[in-house]
Parts: sequence; structure tokens; C-alpha cells
Amino acid sequence: MLRFAGQNFEPLPSGALYWHARQTLLVADLHFEKMASFARRGQLLPPYDTGMTLSRLEADLRRTGAKSLISLGDTFHRADASSLLTLADRIRLDAIVENVECTWLSGNHDPAPHTIGGHFSAELELDGLTLAHEPQKGKPGLVAGHLHPAARIAMSGRTARSACFVHDNRVLILPAYGSSTGALNILSPAFFGLLNWPSVEVTMLGRDRTYPVSTRRLVRG
Repeated sequence: MLRFAGQNFEPLPSGALYWHARQTLLVADLHFEKMASFARRGQLLPPYDTGMTLSRLEADLRRTGAKSLISLGDTFHRADASSLLTLADRIRLDAIVENVECTWLSGNHDPAPHTIGGHFSAELELDGLTLAHEPQKGKPGLVAGHLHPAARIAMSGRTARSACFVHDNRVLILPAYGSSTGALNILSPAFFGLLNWPSVEVTMLGRDRTYPVSTRRLVRG
């Protein structure tokens, strides 16, 4: 379990965070239709990322039995990307919206509401927490995404790198959930000054589980 700002969460190896008290699944940076957006600019990449992300999301909703879903922004890779959904993917997304209460927060890639049903908001206040897309230094109880955090650790002469959850009990940043998203090392400049480093806790994603790791094992790269 991951304890943050007085609340208990279950970090999933997919990158989702399950809030048991609210039966709510939190995800960040799905970036639906990213490959389709690239294709519009002439970069012909396999357009399977949305289907893969939907499969991950469907599995997490089944596993947790979540009654609601909150996406912390950048649900789609661009503002009009919901119009690029294939019929099959649109049917799957519609089924999710019909079966659980969905809230879509605005992100820098998708600041305006999508035509996909559910609720849309810039940010959300729940049980003393603020749910938003972009993290802010020192804002108590802030749960966000945007930075796509990852950690690289060194141990016994070997290194391993994976997306991760990171928090200092004031700001919690979720890893990117989308299948076509990258990840940024939490030792990179984008994270400088954002977290109170002596209080930082890191939970890395593994194949079948998540792993808390000591900040003393973190390395760059």
C-alpha cells in the first residue's frame, strides 16, 4: 500500500493507483491516439497504442472492481484526438463510460472537454486531496501526473529502470499510463525543487507487482 496525505492507495504495476476508500481508479497521461496524431503529421507508426491502453484499463477496472475512474489529464494526445478513435476503440471506451463514473481532468495536451461522455473538470477536490494534471511545489495533498516519472536504481553492480510513483507526502506524481508514453528520470532537472527530497518515497513498477525502493539506490539515466 502507498500512504499519502492520510489516505491509503494501492499502486498497480500498470501505473494506475487504486483508492480503496472511494473505490476509485486514478490514472494519468493515457495519451489516447498518440500514434494516430503522429500519422497525421506524416510519421507512419502502428496505430495500436489506444487499443493496448484500453486493454490495460479494462483489466484494472475488472481487477479492482472500481466504481469510478479519474483520469488526471492528457487523456488524449491532442485536443481533437477523440475524433480519431477507431469504431472498435470507441465502442470499448463508451462501455467504460457506461459502466463506471468517469471524470476527465484537463491536461496540457487536451485542455478542452472531449466528446466521450463522463464529467470534465480542470481539477478536483476530494477528501482533502487536490487532483490535477500538473504538479506544483509545496501544494499539500496534490495528486498529479504530467511528468511521466521513472526511476533508475543501481544494485549489486547492475542497474534497472522503470516508471514509478513518487511523492513526498505533499505532492504525489503518477507514472504515465499510456502504452506509447515515455518516462523521465526523477533525478532530471524537471523534478528539481518540486519535491522535498528527504521525505521522498519511490515505488517502481514491475512486471507483476510494484516495488518500494530506497532513494539511496537512485542513479541518473
